[in-house]
Amino acid sequence: MTLRGRGLGCGELGDLRLSLASVQSPRIMLKAKPERKLAKQICKVVLDHFEKQYSKELGDAWNTVRDILTSPSCWQYAVLLNRFNYPFELEKDLHLKGYHSLFQGSLPYYPKSMKCYLSRTPHRMPSERHQIGNLKKYYLLNAASLLPVLALELRDGEKVLDLCAAPGGKSLALLQCAYPGYLHCNEYDSLRLRWLRQTLESFIPQPLVNVIKVSELDGREMGDAQPETFDKVLVDAPCSNDRSWLFSSDSQKAACRISQRRNLPLLQIELLRSAIKALRPGGLLVYSTCTLSKAENQDVISEVLNSYSNIMPVDIKEMAKTCSHDFTFAPTGQECGLLVIPDKGKAWGPMFVAKLKKSWTT
Repeated sequence: MTLRGRGLGCGELGDLRLSLASVQSPRIMLKAKPERKLAKQICKVVLDHFEKQYSKELGDAWNTVRDILTSPSCWQYAVLLNRFNYPFELEKDLHLKGYHSLFQGSLPYYPKSMKCYLSRTPHRMPSERHQIGNLKKYYLLNAASLLPVLALELRDGEKVLDLCAAPGGKSLALLQCAYPGYLHCNEYDSLRLRWLRQTLESFIPQPLVNVIKVSELDGREMGDAQPETFDKVLVDAPCSNDRSWLFSSDSQKAACRISQRRNLPLLQIELLRSAIKALRPGGLLVYSTCTLSKAENQDVISEVLNSYSNIMPVDIKEMAKTCSHDFTFAPTGQECGLLVIPDKGKAWGPMFVAKLKKSWTT
């Protein structure tokens, strides 16, 4: 991972598959069981590092979180239905299999056009193949990755920036919520940019794709390139990505990643500064990561709030209350921040979400 690159994404199945594909080695064996799931190798260097850090930051909750993160057979996958090629028969089948609708309309902002189903069990549907000219019917993801999308409260006609957009799951989810007047999807890493374009082509009809701008800028330069342009900005920042890091097969690379981890908060803060420049006064900004790390989550938000007199925290505690049926949250000490932690029967996350607003006065 380079600090200028996007890094592995936050909570989308595609990210998980990419990270696992990159760490395959002869040690990865098929279990001699009917389900034939991959027995992935846990990296002791990373696990030891997490033990030291997260036992302090999460306390007793870390024991359960560790058990879930190190047991991929317990991981759950949500099914986000595509409004642009709606799978009515699949929806019926999901109901028959015991899936239920995420949030079930309990959130103040939850558009009827977004339909996401999840199961209490680790059952995973097969991914659909990419076929040119045919829109996919559903997208598999970590259900917690929808929280930052919903926190953004997208409305029809708004100008939106997805600053670190690949592989495209959150951009796709935003388009399930509303029809923005302008959606700018940015991704600095060229490989991941191709992945982003393919996701958009696979799920979004061509007329709508034509009004989505895709760029390859360093996210830290976006604010200067388009100052005070956007009503809403999503910063799904490069982060440690705890799930994938635990399965790094190369101990030396893992040690290098841990060393680089100390520099990630600086990059995250620089991306947020750029996003703030790109946000119009009165606009909303949502910051998210898929790590448990306080340094990359609460500390980054505290630094931004302490640095800007015109950036205000937005209380999202109510979101945690209404989502507690499906997610387990750890205390963050911030009214504007939520941290989803993996739990038994609720194996979603890690996912940190923080919501900020740019005031009209500086």
